[in-house]
Amino acid sequence: MSERSVRPDVAQDPVTEDRFRSASAMAELFAPLEHLLGCGGDPRLAVDPASGVNDYGCRLSPCPDMLSFASCTATSISQQAFDRAGDARQQLLRSAIAVGLEAAFDARVETMRGELKACLGLPQDNVDVIFSPSGTDSQLHALFLARALFSPDLTTVIVAADQTGSGTGNTARGYHFNVVTANGELVRKGEPLAGIAGAVTSVALRLFDETGNCRPQAATDSEVLGAVELSIANGSRVLLQIMDSSKLGWRAPSDQCLDQIASRWSDRVQIVVDACQMRLGRPRLRNYLDRGYMVIVTGSKFFTGPPFSGALLVPAAMSKVFDTATEIAPGLRDYSSRSDWPMSWRRLRSRFPIRANFGQWLRWEAALEEIRAYYEVPGEFRRSALAGFGCGVERIIASSPSLCLLPPQPRDGEAGLDDEEMAERTIFAFAVRRDGRALSADECRKIYRALARPAANADSAGDVASRVCLIGQPVALGGLEHHPTAVLRICAGARLITGMWSSDPGFARRNLQRELDRVSAVVSKIEWLASENANFPGVG
Repeated sequence: MSERSVRPDVAQDPVTEDRFRSASAMAELFAPLEHLLGCGGDPRLAVDPASGVNDYGCRLSPCPDMLSFASCTATSISQQAFDRAGDARQQLLRSAIAVGLEAAFDARVETMRGELKACLGLPQDNVDVIFSPSGTDSQLHALFLARALFSPDLTTVIVAADQTGSGTGNTARGYHFNVVTANGELVRKGEPLAGIAGAVTSVALRLFDETGNCRPQAATDSEVLGAVELSIANGSRVLLQIMDSSKLGWRAPSDQCLDQIASRWSDRVQIVVDACQMRLGRPRLRNYLDRGYMVIVTGSKFFTGPPFSGALLVPAAMSKVFDTATEIAPGLRDYSSRSDWPMSWRRLRSRFPIRANFGQWLRWEAALEEIRAYYEVPGEFRRSALAGFGCGVERIIASSPSLCLLPPQPRDGEAGLDDEEMAERTIFAFAVRRDGRALSADECRKIYRALARPAANADSAGDVASRVCLIGQPVALGGLEHHPTAVLRICAGARLITGMWSSDPGFARRNLQRELDRVSAVVSKIEWLASENANFPGVG
């Protein structure tokens, strides 16, 4: 419910209005858990009543029979995470009876901040956490803080703009990225947020060229340095959004490029890392924060929490600067609530409305259950399991007559100890071929949608076509006929590893084979859908 959507007879009395809002919020907590998990996000989270899934093919209740390898896009909630969300709701209700809903909710979210930092191996006193409904919302938070740090004259340089979220082109300039905010405010997509857009401009740099070829790392580095240098020469400060990692699991620019930027323009460039995929090692994450970078993370990609759940990690050394800000952008009030901001930021958070986003909170509670379970698995097993799964997926795709695996990003020795198990490949992107040509982006989208439901004429293909499969959404690459115009993706996520874990090597091997058999089933359905006779059955 919008902050302004209150009963007319109480709207003129602030005390009565607060009581009414608190009572309404308490009543909201008694809604079905599936309903709460779907609240407090933008329209991408809305569930179609007919199909029971959102735009990503995900359900808001556990669906263990689905073949899901879609952690680069979104994942349905697990039973374990669903139970954690239910327990968290009960605990909040008990606390609210004792101390009031506002205090209870603030305390619960603050505890969640500490748990996230502990899971990610971050010092409690050196990092602050700003929660948000999605990584896209967190980009607006980063832009707001960069403007507070520098000045309204700001240029956002987006590295790998073709490999990040679709809303980034708008958030980089301080524009609305959808038609409804997570707080329920109707807005116009592509129009500026009040008080945040101003003199902000953006520069979008692509990883892939128009032919579908990835640019060499040296060329990407040169392009990044050139964009930063030109922006500064024009009198602008820079918010540099770097990628670690992209929809294809790629990282840009290189560490050497970042070192050069720091040595030349440390006081004119603020770096924010798009780590929404969360496919980086914990030491690398700490290193980014130690260098003064802000980092955008989510619990809903690699960690397989329910979509959406975003957060901006901010080095504590910067917090005092931000907390002394005397103004906030009025448009940001439609995207953020007081509880999203750290309790230690007393002055800044007091300028945001008191408004409990139960959906955002419960999705993060669910995500934290997945993160906790993942890091309880021994590190050596996490790495060996990801390596074994990766070898198996590459072998399955290589044996397919219809699929062509995209090579991984060459990192020239950059992947070291700070990547931990994330030095292993976790996103397997592939083109789909038919009659000697790569399928178009539209055709890939049809296959993606058809995978997520039983085919209309499943009897002709038996069990293969009847399986419900969720994989990564298509990613467009280039336009020439001899290059794939789009790729689909099969991914490894945290839940895959926790489901495979066993201290008994024999059990662990059988668990790995079970998951690879599921991948084979997904590939078989893709092959059937791509076959000449299938004609994308059941897809409009």
